[in-house]
Amino acid sequence: MSNKVRVRFAPSPTGPLHIGGLRTALFNYLFAKKNNGDFLVRIEDTDQARYVEGSEKHILDSLSWCGISPDEGPLKGGAYGPYRQSERGSVYKKYVGELISIKGAYYAFDTKEELEKQRKDCEKTGSTFIYNASNRMGFKNSLSISEEETKRLVKKGNYVVRFKTPEKTKITCYDVLRGKVEVDSLVMDDKVLYKNDGTPTYHFANVIDDYKMNISHVIRGEEWLPSLALHWLLYEAFQWKKPKFIHLPLILKPTGKGKLSKRDGDKIGFPVFPIKWESQKDVIVGYKEAGFLPEATINFLALLGWNPGTEKEIFSLKQLEQEFSLKKLNNSGARFDPEKNIWFNQQHIQGLKENVLIEALEDQLIKNRVLFDKTKLPFIVRLIRPRLDLLTNMFHVSSYFFTPPKKYNKKSLKKVSGEKTLDILNEIITRLEGCEVFRSKEIKNFLEKYIDDSGLGFGKVLGLVRLAIVGELSGADLFETMELLEKNPSIKRLQALASFVA
Repeated sequence: MSNKVRVRFAPSPTGPLHIGGLRTALFNYLFAKKNNGDFLVRIEDTDQARYVEGSEKHILDSLSWCGISPDEGPLKGGAYGPYRQSERGSVYKKYVGELISIKGAYYAFDTKEELEKQRKDCEKTGSTFIYNASNRMGFKNSLSISEEETKRLVKKGNYVVRFKTPEKTKITCYDVLRGKVEVDSLVMDDKVLYKNDGTPTYHFANVIDDYKMNISHVIRGEEWLPSLALHWLLYEAFQWKKPKFIHLPLILKPTGKGKLSKRDGDKIGFPVFPIKWESQKDVIVGYKEAGFLPEATINFLALLGWNPGTEKEIFSLKQLEQEFSLKKLNNSGARFDPEKNIWFNQQHIQGLKENVLIEALEDQLIKNRVLFDKTKLPFIVRLIRPRLDLLTNMFHVSSYFFTPPKKYNKKSLKKVSGEKTLDILNEIITRLEGCEVFRSKEIKNFLEKYIDDSGLGFGKVLGLVRLAIVGELSGADLFETMELLEKNPSIKRLQALASFVA
């Protein structure tokens, strides 16, 4: 194994890419870039029974949307391919034979029915069924039967290959975040490494591929920590140099205990996939379709388990590549915060080029079949940008620039209304009709002079005007909005509110 940093993201195509999986890919990618190393993607599709059509594409498209570009992978190729495990059968066959020859594994011929009976017998006594050194000689395998019988049964082909777990041994492994991890071999199964259909299990293929692809660091989720001892023993059985293992902390639910799941997203109302997932059963929107920028998605994911050590929270992908370090990873779970994620998105929207927002707004206007003056879009974008948190909200936060309010917020109307509301509106209309230069500064001066002359409260008068123009007591700068709408449309909206309260 070379000294060059080489890391991999190795998802199984059994469904859409979860946001937690994306974080694992991100941390691998950032570590590689920080250390001038290689980031590769490997599709672990040995379990064909769980293969889901479209899953691999969803995984690769999600990475592409986020700007996580592999140096090697199923689409890009590379010197260590193929990068789909289903295409690497001859590699696994070679090494499983080698492991058997060095007495690190053995053939097992037990039927499903025989194993199930053993499990049920254990359940009756309240114990857990484990197939290992404590009982393996009582089963039908190449350790308990003759060499001649073993050859005969192997020729028939109905067998699995199991790892030969050491007897009565403390297995000491090391994790970069957790330090020493000890496991007693008595609680470990002799895991199946090769199935009776001639394909490897995840554990075997994973270790073989990491070795063959010169992986220097295995950065994966905490859920794989229980597999560390087996993988460690496989390296030792082959007498191979081990990579460094880093098991990332869990992403926790927004509230309560446990790790983040799709159910949490459904319950609270936030995406759990990077991009849209379509299947025969349903269509589930991702962060992209929910109006998030890839830059913001990467930003909030990076801070789930990694701490830059400063107060800085807003990072571009390039900045993350420069600052990422394994030393700044947390070893405890990170709480997922949907509201904070929207804040991250809002911050990144502020840094977008204006033409990107103009194009997004134009698309939404066309989609909603709204007539618009293209020359006004840059001015509208500048006015709504500070209030924009999701790209999907562009039409919602700008709709009053294109169509008059169809209704008025009841609470807002109650707040600014009174006995003289109609008189106030009529006086405002009259004064604005006399405003020859209808620009924001002049509009403001006209309204402020009326407030001074009438002795009315600033909030009450401007509240009524805003309600007439927008339909509620929020929105972009009132005077600039009116200038953009122009004089007659603004006055018509005031007249419409006057008619409503009359």
